Amino acid sequence: MIAGAPGRPIRVLHIITRMIMGGAQENTMLSCALIDPERFPSVLLCGPETGVEGHLHDVCRARDVHMTIEPSMLRRVSPQHDALALARLVGHIRRGRYDVVHTHSSKAGILGRIAARLAGTPVVIHTAHGWAFSREDPPRTRAMWIQLERFCARLCQTIVVVGTPDIERGLAAGVGRPEQYTLIRSGIEIDVYRDPPLDRAEARRRLGIPANAFVVGTVGRLGRQKSPLDLVAGFEPLARKRPDAHLVLVGDGPDRDEVERAVADARLSDRTHLLGVRMDVPEILPAFDVFALTSRWEGLPRVFPQAMAAGLPIVATRVDGAPDAITPGENGWLVDVGDREAIGARLIELADDPARARAMGERGRERVEEFSARRMVDQLQELYTRLVATHGRS
Repeated sequence: MIAGAPGRPIRVLHIITRMIMGGAQENTMLSCALIDPERFPSVLLCGPETGVEGHLHDVCRARDVHMTIEPSMLRRVSPQHDALALARLVGHIRRGRYDVVHTHSSKAGILGRIAARLAGTPVVIHTAHGWAFSREDPPRTRAMWIQLERFCARLCQTIVVVGTPDIERGLAAGVGRPEQYTLIRSGIEIDVYRDPPLDRAEARRRLGIPANAFVVGTVGRLGRQKSPLDLVAGFEPLARKRPDAHLVLVGDGPDRDEVERAVADARLSDRTHLLGVRMDVPEILPAFDVFALTSRWEGLPRVFPQAMAAGLPIVATRVDGAPDAITPGENGWLVDVGDREAIGARLIELADDPARARAMGERGRERVEEFSARRMVDQLQELYTRLVATHGRS
């Protein structure tokens, strides 16, 4: 049956470990909120944990996302809780008689795929929002995750990736077969970033930043993956050269105390703004001149298209998904992971040439449509329809 034609709707269950403020979680929320509810009635199941990053539970409710919380599904490895979570997931999937189970994130991706197969779900999909086996992990941890992903790849028809490098990394690790992979970029609601309710002057006034300052900003968790200390260190040379330079960090996390100490040690407390978790990011981005992200690993950060829609040039580390969004010299610059000197040099370069910085931001804005949430959801609907037509229904 073709989706949209007469017949029973395709029932979809999304499973994710937790709904904290993050790219994978926003992706999953929008996949449920924007899909056609008549043709693809969807349920989102997640564990109960949140964190200092904030959570999306209230956003899901406000957007009429049908969300179920499974208390036994925790992020940490716990044989007792994991066995209970697996059994409860099997029961939930059987009761819902879902046609498609779509898993997200590492822990839920493993438990969810196993549960879906035990429950007899005809179509199982997993989205790898960046692989769990980081290059920085200890060898035994990395090997464990690779073995688990290899096993679970055999339990699903399709592995969705948000950036092309994740296909290469997955296959290099022996995860899945080439024909299993499908690229669907993580989408954002472009208009809210492209046409924000605040202009530059008002955004800066609300943040207490001088109107004529040069502002470097970022949005992300203050934790090991995003490596905010690298950004603080990269900002220092610019701050020494430009007394009007300000740094804005939106987000929170376990490294906040270290970030505050690094800012104080560099004597930049009066020009660094740690905003914590914010739900009004579209109203903050207009205050920036440059968007920077110093991650050590990523899939494809959703903050890249958000910055592109806002017309900002980007300075970022060359992590897996970054080249899919950033063309060096065109809409931003890429530097090696951990290269604080290069980060500083690129920030200074953009500060010294505001005309070029604006032109790079405009080029990013011109190509942001490929990262739209509507396009992402349309591709998901097409994928669900094709797989159900091929593999049947519950």
